[in-house]
Amino acid sequence: MKIKLEKFGTTLISRELGSEAFKAFQPTLIELPSNEELEIDFSGVLTLSPSWTDEFLSPLLERLGERLVLLSSDNLSVQATLKIIQEANKRAFKFK
Repeated sequence: MKIKLEKFGTTLISRELGSEAFKAFQPTLIELPSNEELEIDFSGVLTLSPSWTDEFLSPLLERLGERLVLLSSDNLSVQATLKIIQEANKRAFKFK
């Protein structure tokens, strides 16, 4: 399954909005088959903050582990934020 983060907006910047996005995503996450990967697509996202990412991606990483796959992005904001979150979680994301 692939999810485009742009559906939550193009400027993903606050902890509160990240938490709300994760809660809104829960029904979709429940439907994800246990053997299927979840691909995160950052296309269309202009700004991604560590606080939003921590509230949305960190719980997904905790639940899905290796089944969470992040699609590559040329966006420097996305790249920098993902590096920060990986260091904070002491766990690497899987990239495609």
